[in-house]
Amino acid sequence: MSDPTPRTAVPNLIITEDNKFFFDAAREGRLEIQRCADCGELRHPPGPACPKCRSFNWDTIEASRKATLHSYTVVHHPPDPSLTYPLAVGLVDLPEGTRLVADIEGIEPDELELGMELEVGFGEHAHGEILPRLFRPGGAA
Repeated sequence: MSDPTPRTAVPNLIITEDNKFFFDAAREGRLEIQRCADCGELRHPPGPACPKCRSFNWDTIEASRKATLHSYTVVHHPPDPSLTYPLAVGLVDLPEGTRLVADIEGIEPDELELGMELEVGFGEHAHGEILPRLFRPGGAA
């Protein structure tokens, strides 16, 4: 008997003690960024030690969810049944001072412009987890 669940090449998320806060916050509709508790340096993706002062002490801040498009790519392959193509993936600058990579939704790839204002919302990942997504301001979920 065949398995009716669509197969996906999208890997499962790897959740660790250092990034669990990020995924927990996303499930609650919040964007949290890791911050060094000693020198204040923000870091994303999260990690165990501050790249600036090497401290292992950290806390988090809640980001505003505003973003400016720094760079992007449009993915066409490899085709995966859990994704919609073309898939635009953006690298955005957050006003808090760090960057985030996320899928862009609700904007055609030919409408994307470097420097455009975007908003961070949230959507379901291929395996059911909730992750940040980028939308036009006012269009976030």
